[in-house]
Amino acid sequence: MTFDPQKHHRRSIRLQNYDYTQPGGYFITIVTHQRDLIFRKIGNGEMHLNELGRIADECWRAIPDHFPNVELDAYLVMPNHVHGIIVIRSDAEASERRDTIYRIPTEQFQKPVIGSIPTIIRTYKSAVTRRIGRESNVTGIWQRNYYERIIRNHAEWDRIHRYIESNPSRWAEYQENPAT
Repeated sequence: MTFDPQKHHRRSIRLQNYDYTQPGGYFITIVTHQRDLIFRKIGNGEMHLNELGRIADECWRAIPDHFPNVELDAYLVMPNHVHGIIVIRSDAEASERRDTIYRIPTEQFQKPVIGSIPTIIRTYKSAVTRRIGRESNVTGIWQRNYYERIIRNHAEWDRIHRYIESNPSRWAEYQENPAT
């Protein structure tokens, strides 16, 4: 099959003309392939990580090791998705800059931009996929994209923070929960 731009184009769900390297908070949701329940089980409103979930958790916590201007706020690995708040600090706010293999030049659809949300998420998803493939021989971890919301004020930040923290207790209500 030959490439036909009328049929085979992919549209970005990112906010057009927004600079995703800007300092601020970003609420991220990354979903597993076909919403498979691969990371954890929930019992009595509590989350219990399995080995794949521990890898997803460790890789999330390692994001600031690869992106020195990034801090993590609330996050949670659910059975079939990851929620988290990523905070990008300005260069002046970031602690010492370090060179890393992930510091690659700039992102206009499939072209990485150093320190941008798309590059951070691409790196995270790749790291999880690589480790899970190597350690557990499992493939097909993620859906193709991810969801992000630019956090615009403290009230929104607080609401998102509470949402993330209360996710396990609301799992029984989710459509993705096979028990419902």
